[in-house]
Amino acid sequence: MTNATAMLSALGDPTRQAILDKLTHGPLAVGQLADVLPVSRPAVSQHLKVLKEVGLVTDRQEGTRRLYQADPEALAVLRAYLDAFWERSLAAFQDRTAKDRTAKDRAATDRTAKDRAATDQTAKDQTAKNQTGESP
Repeated sequence: MTNATAMLSALGDPTRQAILDKLTHGPLAVGQLADVLPVSRPAVSQHLKVLKEVGLVTDRQEGTRRLYQADPEALAVLRAYLDAFWERSLAAFQDRTAKDRTAKDRAATDRTAKDRAATDQTAKDQTAKNQTGESP
């Protein structure tokens, strides 16, 4: 698993998403996070452990408490991964729509050619009838 893939897996949990969102606004202690989230302090600690293991969160000791914050470098890695994913997806979409457009253009050209051939044949048939004296 790449680092970005591990980060995305960790963010698959809505509580971890909420924790990371709170930490992007600045450093917070476990208790501060637990106060604003619908989970207990031990649960917040476990989620922070997962986020720290994948590199999305760093911590530092300040007095008697530990402050956690989002790691901007890790977020940059995640952003680069998602940007590359998006670029590949857009390129694939553009390729597909170009192929579809080419196929539609080819089909329209074929229909036009068939319509012209049918019109030409009708005109020939009409000319032949006129030459033989038949009425339309």
